[in-house]
Amino acid sequence: MSNVTAETALKEFLLTNDETFRALATEHHDYETRLSELSSLHFPNEDEQVEEATIKKKKLHLKDQMEAIMTRHKTSQMSH
Repeated sequence: MSNVTAETALKEFLLTNDETFRALATEHHDYETRLSELSSLHFPNEDEQVEEATIKKKKLHLKDQMEAIMTRHKTSQMSH
């Protein structure tokens, strides 16, 4: 199984079985949706530009948290 397939399978497993991971993924998706809305604005005002930068930082933090959960899960699976 390739790394991409294994990673996708792990994400699907965690989305189904890990409440914390699922909540992080949902919030990450919500941020992605809002970023798409903001990026479609031709002339965003200053508040919208600040919001976009803030959301990007929050989204990255969520991704880091999700990656940490995935790494912990992989490590625990390898030790069993």
